[in-house]
Amino acid sequence: MEFKDYYKIIGVAEDASADEIKKAYRKLARKHHPDLNTDAGAEAKFKELGEAYEVLKDPAKRAEYDQLRAYGASARGSTFTPPPGWQSGADFKGGGFTGADASAFSDFFESLYGQHTARQAHEFHEAQGGAGAGRARFAFPGEDIHYRISVSLHDSYTGAQRSLSLQTHRMGADGRMTPETKTLTVTIPKGVVQGQKIRLRGQGGPGFGGAPNGDVYMEVELEPDPVFSVEARDVTLVLPIAPWEAALGAQVQAPTLGGAVSLTIPAGAQSGQKLRLKGRGLPGPPGLVAGDQYVVLQIVMPPVEGAEDRALLEQMRDRMPFNPRAALGV
Repeated sequence: MEFKDYYKIIGVAEDASADEIKKAYRKLARKHHPDLNTDAGAEAKFKELGEAYEVLKDPAKRAEYDQLRAYGASARGSTFTPPPGWQSGADFKGGGFTGADASAFSDFFESLYGQHTARQAHEFHEAQGGAGAGRARFAFPGEDIHYRISVSLHDSYTGAQRSLSLQTHRMGADGRMTPETKTLTVTIPKGVVQGQKIRLRGQGGPGFGGAPNGDVYMEVELEPDPVFSVEARDVTLVLPIAPWEAALGAQVQAPTLGGAVSLTIPAGAQSGQKLRLKGRGLPGPPGLVAGDQYVVLQIVMPPVEGAEDRALLEQMRDRMPFNPRAALGV
């Protein structure tokens, strides 16, 4: 019996991610689908793809196959038999079969997982309405659409609605897949953060043969803000203050995402000192607290305009002897 390299059949590397395997399978499944491809051998290739995907899509089944693959490496292309005493621990019942006729799984598959498991697959496939008179019913889910959405910090704070145009495919009357533009109105929830994924169930590409539609996955990318920087749900603001505000203390207005608030500058404040405004960052989802806002003080010197300003600074120099480099020993 010839060893079947399921990775080679689907056309992925053996370290491919689950998402890469799914994408490769769907691409080839459409290419060789018997209802779309009338070439000789298309149906057999479609079934072979379905068998390979049944194994590789599930982490437990894939790990089991990888062990056998390593064992059978020297036997590929020639006769292969499972290790002595081999018995699969995988359970294929209810596994969500691809639509390939499970009763036509290869001898290689049956040698690994047994006729009982192949029969389980076939019974599950039949129970789902998978086989018609004299021919399997072919079905596969619609494609998932991945989209990166740019969101301003203020839209994250308040929530927003967006209209998106996405490119997908639909089967035309001639049985061919044709491009289609889909427009969605999307709600951006409050408090979304960098890298967060928003899932829109059933809004992806249409399923075929009664299979469900795909989903839309939107990954949030926060736009740079001219005033605030952000880390997770915390935001940071650099706040300029005058030398006398730092020295004497003051009550000043500080911007936040929710509007300006009154902030107390303690007497003797230093440049780089950080003050905290609790709960003034990005809001959290239900059950999670909001982030905080951190205000970093930055002492800014006023411009020297005219002789009077200069005289005032000279007076400060003479009456307030101060060496800012004393700690350096100079």
